[in-house]
Amino acid sequence: MIDKLNVLLESENQKYLENTKKSFEKHKASENFMPGGNTRTTQWMEPYPFYVDNANGLHIKDLDGNKYLDFMLNATTLILGHAPPEIVSTLFRQIKLGTVYSAPTDGQTKLAEILVNRIPSIQKIRFTNSGTEATMMSLMAARSYTKKTKIAKFEGGYHGTHEHVSVSVYPKESDLNSETNPGVPEYSYQPKSILDDVIVLPYNDIEKCKKLIYEYKDELACIIIEPIISNFGYLPLDLQFLRFIREITHELGIVLIFDEIQSFRVSKGGAQEEFNIIPDMTTLGKIIGGGLPIGAFGGKEEIMDLFNPSSPKYDIAHAGTFNGNPLTMEAGASVMNALTDEKYSQMNLLGGQLRKQLKSVFDEIDLKVQITGYGSLFGINFNKNSIRDYRSFIKNNTEMTKILFSYMRNNGILLQVKNAGALNTLMDQNQIEILVENSREIGLQIKENSDE
Repeated sequence: MIDKLNVLLESENQKYLENTKKSFEKHKASENFMPGGNTRTTQWMEPYPFYVDNANGLHIKDLDGNKYLDFMLNATTLILGHAPPEIVSTLFRQIKLGTVYSAPTDGQTKLAEILVNRIPSIQKIRFTNSGTEATMMSLMAARSYTKKTKIAKFEGGYHGTHEHVSVSVYPKESDLNSETNPGVPEYSYQPKSILDDVIVLPYNDIEKCKKLIYEYKDELACIIIEPIISNFGYLPLDLQFLRFIREITHELGIVLIFDEIQSFRVSKGGAQEEFNIIPDMTTLGKIIGGGLPIGAFGGKEEIMDLFNPSSPKYDIAHAGTFNGNPLTMEAGASVMNALTDEKYSQMNLLGGQLRKQLKSVFDEIDLKVQITGYGSLFGINFNKNSIRDYRSFIKNNTEMTKILFSYMRNNGILLQVKNAGALNTLMDQNQIEILVENSREIGLQIKENSDE
């Protein structure tokens, strides 16, 4: 029953308050200087975030001495774990030579060559400092290349926080229209012109997408999509649907952009290599920076030539004081070189085992849970129905979601607040068993206190 679930959640929150007093003091002090006490929405967790003292390998330690087995991995970034020796030594070596310059270094070429050689869609690449910048620049490129202005994205799809992708990302169920398009603003007083420029499509619905794409085909510059949806517990899209999107964009001359900022970790060439569906452009971030700020966008040479100051096609200035900074480039090359085929196989095999074992646990408890994910990515969703799109995902039980996250945190396991996460190369069956057994324990408590 809901009242009992509330009591269970309050009990977990009380334990957290008792165990994180130093973090609470830091949080209260920080609220004097930053709205919400921090500078990144995704660092927020109820009732307040813990503050990190240090991290190494598999674990984060907070100011109160609590240690957390980290499946959050800074939103999937830390694929080699915390403070990997090869990255630390690379950074120390570069720091002695300088941190940033007004001229390029060989590090840019090293990382660019690795990524161009690995990713099927990328012939030329450019670096940014965040995934948000990467998706923003890719939209600009698509508009210039096609000489069209509208873009299409998907309901519930997250591609950073710039204006034209901040449409229908986290709409409340009560704010949804009967159809996905027109979209829903992400904040009050967002200009209506933005909604006019952005066509919002439904995931995994070929017929509705076909209708909308044909309706706007003469104005659509691009479609941006994650092949594995980070917002929905890393749900891989139906391959038939992805193939349809590739075919119709090719037919109509619409640039297809794969946002692989998180899914790039599933293989050396990302989800596009794994699924054998090749877009026109790809955006990257997270793991390619070795734990430092980074983004990247790339694609066909004829599109990327729009950024080439020595080309007659040059049309888009792309500045950025810290683009391709040597610390990030060297760390990124180091982490890419460390990711062998064997390590990808090891993580993906372990991810498959984890999802299978989690499903088995919740089936055994007879609790309605959808386990999502692909490769080394996973999600735990308290939902009676199969998740296919945003409208099915938001049926997740919010109370149960909070309880599982809070319980895990109190028991030394860190997940994303929606109970999604990722594996890294240091993990083995021991870490999987810890997560599975804790899922069993809190699952039993949730079942006992619910009316399901």
